[in-house]
Amino acid sequence: MMTTLRRAVPARRTSRALGLACGVAAALICAGCGSSSSPTNPTAAAPALGRPSGVFAHGAGFGQVKPARIFNGGDPTGLLTHITWKSWGGADAVGSGKSDYVGPGQSVATGSEQRATVEAFKLGKCHGKLMYQAVEWYFPQHGQAFSASHYENICAGTYVPSP
Repeated sequence: MMTTLRRAVPARRTSRALGLACGVAAALICAGCGSSSSPTNPTAAAPALGRPSGVFAHGAGFGQVKPARIFNGGDPTGLLTHITWKSWGGADAVGSGKSDYVGPGQSVATGSEQRATVEAFKLGKCHGKLMYQAVEWYFPQHGQAFSASHYENICAGTYVPSP
């Protein structure tokens, strides 16, 4: 029978290696200890698109940030779908989507789904929350343009001007 001789490792060297291993392990475990889950300088919450209230209380998209669909609860001309927002969070938010276009002299039943531009504006506080308080959509391809005097007041839940 042959005996294998092992060379003894000096105690000082073993304790140094053990100390180094413990130090590395502790560093890895505590790598995230100093960071927090919230940023040091938190940014303000993004504004919502109004709130469901008044004549829009049973609509869709109100109270949401960058909704993909807005419905004011009325006929098909009050529905805007497939919205892609080009901007959000500034004084105005602009996007595009699809809605029912009804031309002059047409009935709602004869309208057709077409591309529309949507603008949310009047950024401010409503019932203590930051939101766009007005929204309007229009069809530039039919000569329509944004008008700050004709919109849905999505804080109060009314039309401006009232019909």
